[in-house]
Amino acid sequence: MIVDFKRKKSSPPSPIVIDGRTVEIVKHFKFLGSTISSNLQWELSVVNIAKKAQQRLYFLRRLRSFGLTTQVMLNFYRAVIESVLIFSITVWFGSSTQKETLILNRVVKNASRSIGRDLPSLDILYQQRLLGRATLISQDSSHPPP
Repeated sequence: MIVDFKRKKSSPPSPIVIDGRTVEIVKHFKFLGSTISSNLQWELSVVNIAKKAQQRLYFLRRLRSFGLTTQVMLNFYRAVIESVLIFSITVWFGSSTQKETLILNRVVKNASRSIGRDLPSLDILYQQRLLGRATLISQDSSHPPP
């Protein structure tokens, strides 16, 4: 993928050739579970995450209908839904728009209603992940200092 940071896009980038084959130019592609767009926006990735999490909310509602305890439903939420929502969150959440954040937090709110307990918003989960990542980096002696 070529990322062009110029404000004025005068002409399309010249083709890249590797081993005699021209590399195809695409608008977006999926890499390690995240959809990366050529304009570096995360809308497609967020929509895919929200869709996957919404599909899994159905099972949470079914668990509630069976009368399972709050703790079991909370464990299910964390393992099956929250894991989808926070996958690679440190990469994309910082540059997501308010609209995208609202879409994902709506999933958390629906899950919270199904479980009957307040759940941390994605903002809080993002901060926790960033802090955890920074702590790991600062404790790693092989990591170069800033």
